[in-house]
Amino acid sequence: MPAVTADALTLPRLSAPGLGDVERPVKKVITAPSGLEGEGFPVRRMFAGVSLADRDPFVHADQMGEIDYAPGEPKGTPWHPHRGFETVTYMIDGTFQHQDSHGGGGLIANGATQWMTAGSGILHIETPPEALVVSGGRFHGVQLWVNLPAKDKFSAPRYQSIEGEDVALIASPDGGSLVRIIAGDVGGFRGPGSTHTPIAVVHTTVSPGARVSLPWNPEYNALVYVLAGQGTVGADDTPVRLGQTAVLGAGDRVTLAASPTQESHTPNLEVLLLGGRPIREHVEMYGPFVMNTKDELRQAIEDFQAGRLGVIPENALMPHRG
Repeated sequence: MPAVTADALTLPRLSAPGLGDVERPVKKVITAPSGLEGEGFPVRRMFAGVSLADRDPFVHADQMGEIDYAPGEPKGTPWHPHRGFETVTYMIDGTFQHQDSHGGGGLIANGATQWMTAGSGILHIETPPEALVVSGGRFHGVQLWVNLPAKDKFSAPRYQSIEGEDVALIASPDGGSLVRIIAGDVGGFRGPGSTHTPIAVVHTTVSPGARVSLPWNPEYNALVYVLAGQGTVGADDTPVRLGQTAVLGAGDRVTLAASPTQESHTPNLEVLLLGGRPIREHVEMYGPFVMNTKDELRQAIEDFQAGRLGVIPENALMPHRG
């Protein structure tokens, strides 16, 4: 799991917990079920069983892979619409190619993030590049859907490309953990992602036997998803492992610890830590649309069918069907 790596001993350090800090307790742990997405690539549904109140402003999340494709096997998604939210695609390992109807696009590879604000409407495609289809290879990433408040539902579409080297890199006080901040603020260190909705997206690598306490905005909720390995979360050392989501309660610190022994193919505990300020608005979802009312959903479908959410460009990428 390469993502973005660095020598933690040379990085800026998080501050140690203070006397007034409150550790976030673990409310529950849920195991993500497996499924297929797009043209048939494997995913784990990270938020299955997590209530909207606990994950607001996030509405959906998939761990894509981790899988080693043989030549000819890589798959993606066909052209499809979105309205009313933002998609965040974080490629931990491997490559994905993006193109949208508003001119955004490019290659997402090894630690890069594609941040697309669908807003009033957009068409896009995510597909493996031809070279990966020919050679096969590792594919592992996360796609996150971030809700937009009603006032921003119909904002202009926007695309951000965040390369791996752009993320903020910091270390735990003892150097045993590497923290990558993609968006938001952690302990005064800010990630490059520009968001409509205040959130934090953080990928943390914890070495075997190490422990890290991350300051966390008390106004945000907090979700810990295990991308790889095993360890514990919280002051009570609640066990977590690959494919599990821990829903945390109130507080201003999140503690992660890696088990002293990890599986041979997973040397560290890898965690995606998510949080945001809840929007607390009614949500209506249907497929690729996230709106506030059923009438808005019906309008989104009509607008898509009428071609008002965008037009596939002449130089459009085509999906690889394996």
